Amino acid sequence: MAYPFQLGLQDATSPIMEELLHFHDHTLMIVFLISSLVLYIISLMLTTKLTHTSTMDAQEVETVWTILPAIILILIALPSLRILYMMDEINNPSLTVKTMGHQWYWSYEYTDYEDLNFDSYMVPTQELKPGELRLLEVDNRVVLPMEMTIRMLISSEDVLHSWAVPSLGLKTDAIPGRLNQTTLMAMRPGLYYGQCSEICGSNHSFMPIVLELVPLSHFEKWSASML
Repeated sequence: MAYPFQLGLQDATSPIMEELLHFHDHTLMIVFLISSLVLYIISLMLTTKLTHTSTMDAQEVETVWTILPAIILILIALPSLRILYMMDEINNPSLTVKTMGHQWYWSYEYTDYEDLNFDSYMVPTQELKPGELRLLEVDNRVVLPMEMTIRMLISSEDVLHSWAVPSLGLKTDAIPGRLNQTTLMAMRPGLYYGQCSEICGSNHSFMPIVLELVPLSHFEKWSASML
């Protein structure tokens, strides 16, 4: 999860988030190079005499500053489209979990099991145990197996919500009357925190999400104890 004074994104836990981090660095480097070039040209024009004013009207210069931005946009667009298609791709998920947004909590249903469902509320500050995080801890965590493809079905029963877990690269809108889906796969065990990322009402900031990714054997024991 994020820590105080953090400048970058959270550490990637899923392959999709790793791709997003690479794309972020790739695009930021292009922006940095363009900004440096523009700053150099501006400083040069302010500090030197314009001895070659006819250059500004040259056909070759206009050709370069038309073609070069087009090439740069292609270098940004192609990796972006690749990641978009990767994020929408769902191949033979091993587990399906349906989550519904409410004012203001989440409910989860493991559709592959008969009676495995629960509500997930934020733990009030006065009830937190030592080591638990304020405004991020919930009474019922979503336990999922790691290194397996999991499909999340996301909707809402009242207003717009958004189910987001930054370290997994997930952010999907929960819309009443519409069933959205996304896929996740964590490469290592741990606790991963998220929050509702849509301004859904007065208690919008009190809808945390906690995913507990565990090995498959631990998940099977947990699911058996919940049934």
